[in-house]
Parts: sequence; structure tokens; C-alpha cells
Amino acid sequence: MKTLAGNINISLSFNQVVDLVKQLPYKEKVKLGEVIRKETNPSIDNDKVYTHFASEKALAKDWLSTEEDEAWRNL
Repeated sequence: MKTLAGNINISLSFNQVVDLVKQLPYKEKVKLGEVIRKETNPSIDNDKVYTHFASEKALAKDWLSTEEDEAWRNL
């Protein structure tokens, strides 16, 4: 098996990994959960961008109205 410099390659079964995770303190489990979510869904880093575009369409219904134009006309 090829490893990168600084990485340690240890063969563990899935059950061994689960047993190790069970021993972690709660805060460490939360951090591990975040890492796993990022690893299994790489687009999560762009989540803010996606939220922006999704919100823009929903909010445009209110923004692009004659009532909204009237409210902002004097500002």
C-alpha cells in the first residue's frame, strides 16, 4: 500500500473503527461527524453558495413587486 509522507497506514476492520469511535469524547465524535459529512458530500463546502442562489429565487418574488418598489422609492 502506498502512503503519503506523514500519514500512518493501519489496517483496521470496520468494527474496530466503530469500537474506537465509541471511546471518543462527545465533542470529538461531533468533529468526526463533520469530517465524515464533508468526505461523503464534497459539495458541502459550496453549501453557502447554493443557499444564496436558492434564497435569491424565493426572495425575488417579494423583491420584484410594485409594492416593494413603492416602499423603497424615497430612499
